[in-house]
Amino acid sequence: MALDRILETEVMDTAEEARSYDQIDHLEVNTRFVADFLKAHGPCRGGAILDIGTGTARIPIELCQRDPKARVVATDLADHMLALAARNVEAAALSDRIRLLKSDAKVVGNEVGEPIEAVISNSIIHHIPDPTQALISMMHCASPGATVFVRDLARPSTTEELQRLVNTHAAGAPEQARRLLADSLHAALTEDEVREMLKSLGVVDADVRMTSDRHWTWTWKVPSA
Repeated sequence: MALDRILETEVMDTAEEARSYDQIDHLEVNTRFVADFLKAHGPCRGGAILDIGTGTARIPIELCQRDPKARVVATDLADHMLALAARNVEAAALSDRIRLLKSDAKVVGNEVGEPIEAVISNSIIHHIPDPTQALISMMHCASPGATVFVRDLARPSTTEELQRLVNTHAAGAPEQARRLLADSLHAALTEDEVREMLKSLGVVDADVRMTSDRHWTWTWKVPSA
């Protein structure tokens, strides 16, 4: 039995929150996310990769640096996150391959304006009180044959396990970063909750699995037309 889910703010949209988030060392997590996505998807084909909840665009930058054919439409609802994302993309000299777009994860897709080769999302689901509409949006906006690759934190079963994860993965981090991780773990869904949610949307035998001690991942290929 997991801990009760305690929601956190859906949109982190103050300048301080955006700066604090961007200063957390996500390199290992982002590098693994991109490597696992490319393993599931294969080499990028030059179509649009839609990144939902991009934050400060660290994953699109990593993806474009890893695959020369990657082109990303990176979306977020937080203005301050997008402002920092624009700076990061410009600093990486990737403005020609990463387009930033303000959009709500629950309705994203129509604004892209081109076929979507893949939908990726890292750590946005736990911010949404009822993620069902976001999952529907991800499934519907992707083109036939596209890859949907979604990863997020998993809510632990006990307070002790939650604290262990914070101590392991935020050791030496500022107190604000430790509190942010703890709050996010408390707001996350469990692997079984995600699987049941997808089952209710008609995704039978959804490929949802634990891919680290604190992350679940859903991988899905959109049926070809």
